[in-house]
Amino acid sequence: MTQAPTPSADTVRRLVRSLLKDGPAGAAYATGPEVRPVTEGGGHATWWVGTRHVLRLAPDHEATVRQRRELRLRDLVRPHLPVAVPTGVAHGEWAPGLAYTLDTRVPGGSGEEHDVSAVGEADLAGLLTGLREVPVRQAEALGVPRTAPRSLEALRREAGRAAERLAPADEFDPLRLKQLAQSAAVQLAAQAGGAVLVHHDLTGERLVVSGDGRVRGVLGWSHAVVGDPAEDIAGLAVAVGSPAAVRAATLAGYGARPCLRGLWLARCDTVIRLAARLEGRDDSPLPLLRTRLRRAWEAILLERVTELRDEETDDAEL
Repeated sequence: MTQAPTPSADTVRRLVRSLLKDGPAGAAYATGPEVRPVTEGGGHATWWVGTRHVLRLAPDHEATVRQRRELRLRDLVRPHLPVAVPTGVAHGEWAPGLAYTLDTRVPGGSGEEHDVSAVGEADLAGLLTGLREVPVRQAEALGVPRTAPRSLEALRREAGRAAERLAPADEFDPLRLKQLAQSAAVQLAAQAGGAVLVHHDLTGERLVVSGDGRVRGVLGWSHAVVGDPAEDIAGLAVAVGSPAAVRAATLAGYGARPCLRGLWLARCDTVIRLAARLEGRDDSPLPLLRTRLRRAWEAILLERVTELRDEETDDAEL
C-alpha cells in the first residue's frame, strides 16, 4: 500500500484557499488562511483553519471510509440531539484515494479544559437520550457497524493484571479493583435486546464546552457503532468524571445496571491504558491518562451492585 504523504501547512493552505475562494470567507483567505495542527489528538490529520473552520485529512483508506460515513451519520443524528454536531462545508480527496472534510468550527473549548456544570450534565443527558432515539436500521444502512458488548469479566481480569504491574510504581492500588468481584462483573454483563447508536469515542477532546459549563457540541463521529450504550456512559466517566456521567445517564433514563456497567468499563479501561503507557505500548500523554484514571475512579452512590433490583434488568441491556 502506498504511503500517504504527510500534509504540510502549505498543502493545507492551498487546499483551503481553493475551497473557500468563492465563498463568504474567500476574501479573508485570499492571501492564505492561518492554519495550524490540532494538538489534542489530531496530529497532522486535523487542522484549524482560521477561527471558523476545521479541516480533517484521512491518512489511509480505512479512515477515508469512516470519514465519508461520518458525513452521512451527522445528518442522521443532528435532528435528535440538543447539542451541535459539525456541519460540512466541503469534502473531497486531498490525495489519491484519501478523503478530506472541511467543517465549520463549533464555538467553545475542549472538555479537557473546561468543567461541565449541572446544566451541562443535562446537555449530556440529552445527548444520551438522542442517541437512543436515532433509528438503528437507518444508522446501519449508512454502514455503521454493529458490535457485540465487551465481556466485563474478561476486562476485569485484564485490569487486575495491569493493576499488579502499576503497583510497584505506586500508580494504582490493586485492592481498589476488589470492589468489582467476579460475581458483580457477571451480574453487570450486557444482555441481548437493546442496542442503540453509540458515539464510542466520548473523550473530553470530543466535547465542546462553553465557559459557563454548557456542552455545546460533540465532535468525532467516525467511530460510531450500534451497540452497548454503557460504552458511552464509560466515555463520559473518563471525560467528565464518574458522578457527572452517572447523573447524566440517570437523567437520560438509564437505570443502575447500565450506569454501573459503564462505570466499571471506564475504570478497567483506564487502569489498562495507564499500564500500557508506562510499558511503552501507548503514546498518549501520561498526565492525561492519570487524569482520566482519577475521573473514572471518583466514587458514586450506586456502587452496591448487590442491591440491583430485578426490574432494572430491562434498562438498556444488549
